Amino acid sequence: MNKSDSERIAAGLEKRGYQPALSAKQADLIVVNMCSVRQSAVDRVFGMPMKLKGIKAKKVLTGCILKKDRKNLEKIFDEIWDKKDLFLKQYHRLVRSTVSYVPISDGCNNFCAYCVVPFARGRLICRPYQAILKEICRLVKNGAKEIWLLGQNVNDYQSGAINFTELIKMVNDISGEFKFFFMSPNPKNFSNELINTLAGCKKFGRYLNLPVQSGDDAILKKMKRNYTIKQYQNLVKKIRKKMPDINLSTDVIVGFPGETVKQFQNTVKLFKKINFDIAYISKYSSRPGTIASKLKDGVPSEEKKRRRNILSKLTKHG
Repeated sequence: MNKSDSERIAAGLEKRGYQPALSAKQADLIVVNMCSVRQSAVDRVFGMPMKLKGIKAKKVLTGCILKKDRKNLEKIFDEIWDKKDLFLKQYHRLVRSTVSYVPISDGCNNFCAYCVVPFARGRLICRPYQAILKEICRLVKNGAKEIWLLGQNVNDYQSGAINFTELIKMVNDISGEFKFFFMSPNPKNFSNELINTLAGCKKFGRYLNLPVQSGDDAILKKMKRNYTIKQYQNLVKKIRKKMPDINLSTDVIVGFPGETVKQFQNTVKLFKKINFDIAYISKYSSRPGTIASKLKDGVPSEEKKRRRNILSKLTKHG
């Protein structure tokens, strides 16, 4: 998502007459595209004054910015641009690339306990389906072979009467030789209709990221994920039955507040049962403003690292 956002920011600047600089020292304008999902990314932004020391260019910040950080960041940067304005303007960059990223929505309405996206990016906003299809047609014409549809929760997409399943059908009907992918859906509303549609789409790339986040029901409930492990496993069975050649990845958080050794072992059991191709494993870190930030982060960092290492060895491509 951040890569796509950066491309669109660059396109907007080029429309205003700017050209890419060879280095920060030669730039008249420096734009930092911030991500607040992980604290480490926020820390890097606060460390910018040292990196940009002595550089006279105008310094602008945009992207995912939490309210609690904004006042301090206003002291570091000359201007702060609203991410929503950039999304709604939908600048496009004429870049010839075999892989292209197309945002279909921004923000999220789910408010998972650990996630800052609704606070940093706002509530769900969906692009008109006509604009999405027009952009994909242009990208394919310019040589794109892979199209990635992006959203914090893509299967919540709705544009008038067009939901995500209908959008997928329209993308599949676009002429040209390309494959499409998307990320990331929420398992709680991954419908049978969507599974059947994907199975019948010749241009769907047979790769699916299906975040589970934990293999324990009690932890999932604390995370506000609104599905059970049994429901998740049944969903995977349906998907693999309809698409036996699917490559499946997942996202997991280890060391969520209160996660016991036994609860972590339930995640280990799930990994062994599902046999994911790839897993993106994060160590839990508290994010201010989220529900989970009020919980005691009682799992030591070394234990989180140990749990992450265990899970990473349980995927096909670990």
